[in-house]
Amino acid sequence: MTDWKDKRVVVIGAARQGIVLGRFLALHGAHVVINDQKPAEQLEAARRSLMDINEPIASRIEWFFGSHPLSLLDGTNCVCVSGGVPLDLSMIQEAKRLGIPLSNDSQVFLEECPCRTIGITGSAGKTTTTSLVGKIAENYFKAPGGKPLYRKVWVGGNIGSPLLAEVDQMHSDDLAVMELSSFQLEIMTKSVNIACVLNITPNHLDRHVTMEAYISAKKRILDYQTEGDISVLGRDDPGAWDLVEHVHGKLCSFGKVMPPEAMQGSFMEGEWVCLWDGSTATRILRQAEIPIRGWHNVENVLAACAISQTAGLPAKAMREAIVSFSGIPHRLEWVHSWKGADWYNDSIATAPERVMAAIHSFDSPADIRRPIILLAGGRDKNLPWNELADLIQARVDHLILFGEAAGKIAAVVGNSKPNSRPLSIETCTGLEQAVKVAARVVEKDDIVLLSPGGTSFDEFRDFEERGEAFKRWVLNLSCM
Repeated sequence: MTDWKDKRVVVIGAARQGIVLGRFLALHGAHVVINDQKPAEQLEAARRSLMDINEPIASRIEWFFGSHPLSLLDGTNCVCVSGGVPLDLSMIQEAKRLGIPLSNDSQVFLEECPCRTIGITGSAGKTTTTSLVGKIAENYFKAPGGKPLYRKVWVGGNIGSPLLAEVDQMHSDDLAVMELSSFQLEIMTKSVNIACVLNITPNHLDRHVTMEAYISAKKRILDYQTEGDISVLGRDDPGAWDLVEHVHGKLCSFGKVMPPEAMQGSFMEGEWVCLWDGSTATRILRQAEIPIRGWHNVENVLAACAISQTAGLPAKAMREAIVSFSGIPHRLEWVHSWKGADWYNDSIATAPERVMAAIHSFDSPADIRRPIILLAGGRDKNLPWNELADLIQARVDHLILFGEAAGKIAAVVGNSKPNSRPLSIETCTGLEQAVKVAARVVEKDDIVLLSPGGTSFDEFRDFEERGEAFKRWVLNLSCM
């Protein structure tokens, strides 16, 4: 644990992570400067969220809006960087030059956390897998008889509330399950007891610039583990499996086939999701019993089972949690049936690879012949679109593009040709217009899929706001 008393800490970014961190540090005796480039009037809600702190603790928090002056670093002991803040910011570069340590809410949480921790990262599937592991652990408490392994389970990190907000309530016999993004990991020098890397595919290159830098950020979840820790890697993903040499402790895995000899993990045996303890296989459930669609979600289930196995959670809890799992909002979320078509919200898909996974989730015999209307666009992250373009030409009947990336996607896909997919390509200024175009071309039995492939920041605050707007506009179609 760090003694924060009388330390001066600059927190850059007054969003969710920065506010939670500012509160924690002030309550633990630090003098905190919360700094954000946005003007004061746009951050009034952030200031109000800390007004419940009593004096003299509140007097330890100072606010500086509108810019990032280097003078704020005078006498500073630590700079804490929120996830959305780029590390090439001049203030951060100056802090590094001066030898001022960098940290963030996840790093501080792990330094303070008294209990066992699980961390999950990857280019796709982090939130679903983290939520599944949390539900499996919580289901264990519902089982009659016997003392649970853990007093209480906490789930958070890059999803929900930062776990730092609740660390003072945690006990040594609790379990904390956290999602970790590359933005958080790239400055962290402490890791979790059980670390999982699901997959590594091109993502966030607008931030990391190169795949080498992106991979380097992801692998830090392994770099700072110890020999007594556990690593869980996806065997079928080259990006994740290539990190084997960076494992310091016990290695476990998940994938389609049985793990290597003596390695624990999960695999598919025909239609069954199974666990392998190094010598014996245990069946958990059939693939058909997984309520969330798509092979990528089967992989998330396999990962959740392998992680839960390493945490000592029983197979019964895994099965019960998985069969009752209805999914996460904005992740292939069924919204409505209108004009005999199914409308899906996959706003979380902010990379072409995730759009491909969404399209492939409709490859079942019942869906393969159904026409797909794809709504794609948003803001590009400097990612390759060629492979997705090939899939669009093979599977999508109507392509509706919106936002800043519309032109780039259209150029890669090329013009529509007679009697070949896509049958039509239309470009819209924004998502609302795209929904209206979809409503015009949709027919009975179609699949209308919002799976953008780009971020939401050209039009919305985040992917959640984009998804909620999409759902609202789709539901309003019933009034037409």
